[in-house]
Amino acid sequence: MTTNTDRDTLKALTVLFKSSQHVQDNLKKDMTQHGLNLSEFAVLELLYHKGEQPIQNIGKKILLASSSLTYVVDKLENKGLVQRIPCATDRRVIFTAITDNGRELMDQIFPLHAAQIEEIFSVLSDKEVETFIDLVKRVGVHAESLQH
Repeated sequence: MTTNTDRDTLKALTVLFKSSQHVQDNLKKDMTQHGLNLSEFAVLELLYHKGEQPIQNIGKKILLASSSLTYVVDKLENKGLVQRIPCATDRRVIFTAITDNGRELMDQIFPLHAAQIEEIFSVLSDKEVETFIDLVKRVGVHAESLQH
């Protein structure tokens, strides 16, 4: 038998997934106008803000499987937006760095992206955004702890 609490948690999960999908769809539409998909943008954004990264670390930071990451980096490299740089001290390590063309593109589109995110969250007050972050983070951390 399903209790009210069960129904509320199921509804919370449905709302979380639907909301996440709508946000992703909105951002995906925004990125395709610039010739990028969300994974490509995520890699560029990381390199833009954090500098060159070992390719092995990028997937962990943007939650992308290593097989998908290779494909995404290949696409970005073919577009002239990133480059691979061998590590001088360890042949097993390859760095990925944003190119000048990639930086120019991000200089143009990142402010638009940030404004789009600001617009998405504009229905919430600053305090509600803080509460939202706290609640979603707590649920995520707890869900992660249940995997162990």
